[in-house]
Amino acid sequence: MVSLGGGIDVLAGGLAFPEGPAFGADGRLWFVEIKGGCVSCWDGGDVVRYESGGAPNGVAFDWRGRIWFCDSARNEIRTFDPVTEAFETICESVDGKALDKPNDLAFDAKGNLVFTCPGDSRTEPTGYVCCLGLDGTTTKIREGLYFPNGLAFTADGIELVVAETYRQRLWRGAWDAGGRAWIEPKPWAENMGGAPGPDGMAFTSTGELAVAVYGAGHVQLRATGDDLEGVFELPGKNPTNVAFDPSGKLGIVVTEAERGLLLSLPDVKLSGARLFDGGGSAFTETYSQIP
Repeated sequence: MVSLGGGIDVLAGGLAFPEGPAFGADGRLWFVEIKGGCVSCWDGGDVVRYESGGAPNGVAFDWRGRIWFCDSARNEIRTFDPVTEAFETICESVDGKALDKPNDLAFDAKGNLVFTCPGDSRTEPTGYVCCLGLDGTTTKIREGLYFPNGLAFTADGIELVVAETYRQRLWRGAWDAGGRAWIEPKPWAENMGGAPGPDGMAFTSTGELAVAVYGAGHVQLRATGDDLEGVFELPGKNPTNVAFDPSGKLGIVVTEAERGLLLSLPDVKLSGARLFDGGGSAFTETYSQIP
């Protein structure tokens, strides 16, 4: 594989299994610390932490500026409001059963929330993917996976990619937001390496996919499933997720769990694809009715 090079800056260290970097509308960089139980913010110097009382994982912003995250300890989808500093539980079950260690999440173009639930599916295909719809109902859209993990929608919202970490592959298929259906997903990238394999990911504005490969110590950049453009080598073997700085100053931001680092690759001049934010006032009115 070809190393894409570039310098690396350590924005913060001593983190307790960081994950899910994302930029708010005000430009601040947020992430979670799974083992620290915190939703955390890097403000350009210090890390400010907010205790969640759980094990937060993944970050997605809605249009109101709230942070949505998975909580694998409480088996819930939750939100955090940076203004009021209030936490709220949004979803805790599917098919009448508790969620099984939800992991990562993303909004689609219509405001549905798609999230992965790997549970303990490292050796058995018991992991699944869910969709929380605007009507407040949660359904499974895919089952039988070995540790479904990171996920991302294409910039136009018409395709969904999900990492099946313990099979070192990515699945990709058409996404029907109106019908809340992932249509005929197929393996898109395989034999990606890592121990265990691909984790969080983000699309560029030109359609490439940047994927953190846990256990491999790098981020892969792929134009197509078989077209590996190269890798960004990192300090630490366990990158968990990636985000693109909208301002361009930090380039690609990566969370790394082995050494507990928040990293910036400022020389990487790639812009990120637009992320969906939950869909506006109808979305808010609907979700406000959920207990």
